[in-house]
Amino acid sequence: MSDRVELVRYGDGVPLYDHGGGHPLRPERFLLTERLIADYGLLGEGRATAVPGRQATNTEVGLVHTPRYIEVVRGAGRGGGGLWEHGFGSPDNPVFAGMHTAAARVVGATLVGAEAVLGGRAQHAFNPSGGLHHAMPARASGFCVYDDPAVAVAWMLANGADRVAYVDVDVHHGDGPQAIFSADPRVLTISLHQDGRTLFPGTGAVEEIGTGDAAGTSVNVPLPPLTGDDDWLRAFEEVVPPLVEAFKPAVLVTQLGCDSHHSDPLANLLLSTAAYRRAAAVLHDLAHRVCDGRWLATGGGGYQWARVVPRAWTTYFAEMVGVELTDELPAEWVAHVTAEAGEPGPSRLADPPVAAPGDNTDAIRATIDRVRALVFPWHGLR
Repeated sequence: MSDRVELVRYGDGVPLYDHGGGHPLRPERFLLTERLIADYGLLGEGRATAVPGRQATNTEVGLVHTPRYIEVVRGAGRGGGGLWEHGFGSPDNPVFAGMHTAAARVVGATLVGAEAVLGGRAQHAFNPSGGLHHAMPARASGFCVYDDPAVAVAWMLANGADRVAYVDVDVHHGDGPQAIFSADPRVLTISLHQDGRTLFPGTGAVEEIGTGDAAGTSVNVPLPPLTGDDDWLRAFEEVVPPLVEAFKPAVLVTQLGCDSHHSDPLANLLLSTAAYRRAAAVLHDLAHRVCDGRWLATGGGGYQWARVVPRAWTTYFAEMVGVELTDELPAEWVAHVTAEAGEPGPSRLADPPVAAPGDNTDAIRATIDRVRALVFPWHGLR
């Protein structure tokens, strides 16, 4: 029997979460993902259902963000003040038309997925427009206005989930959810990312393990630049499954940023789609073994918006649905993305691994061992 899966669509006729021309975070990423999922035939026929998102209410956004911050975002573009002190006005975080509505729409789409998973309407739900994990309670950061994964976690805790595990595979540290829940023992946050000494936001050291009663619930696996599939997967599989299993969450929430791909222009890891396919299988297995199937996934980073992001996220979604995809991409999708991008689109779902120019194995082994020494004992692990 196949899993019940929902694809939450951002929605038509609403302001796009769009920072403007030239900004690396392009909304076409999730629109092309939705289209590729549909063109592969993953929707309907007892497989998965596409459902509309909605706009989150101010009260829902306020589960994580301060009233003053929400007021500033709502007033942006209408002469409201406080923008600079709340993180706006830089090239990374410009003010754009309809910003509050667009950002609240992203949060609402992730909450639709949370409602489906926690309420039993679906076992798995995916919002590719989400994963804006750098926003803080009172500050925009790293292209992110509202922190939709953190809002979803807070909403689930308020609506019956006793514990939630959040796993973030974006190339950038998942600093927002970690900061928001670092003192909450009900939330386990795990982030695998490029070492913060070499990449924004500069945080995510192994020693950041949470505070007070939540010590051991913030987990960071910083990886050196030029880490490839094998070393990344070794770190992922040695850290994520044992900790999630020991924590026993009611729900698994994941941020599936694919800016770890070897061709991404904003970072320096060397992953291929083979790593995403394996990570998807491990997460799917964990969701069923530990969380009774409850798995809420969001998108995240990824700045090869046409060539990589749709393929990576469709790979994750196909795992959710339990369908083995053909490697040849649908011809109609290739034609569409070629027209959108103004250059030939990719023709294959998978791409081959890239050989790392150096050997990071010893450094990554040391990082894994440090995580095990600092964090595992808090969970009764060795």
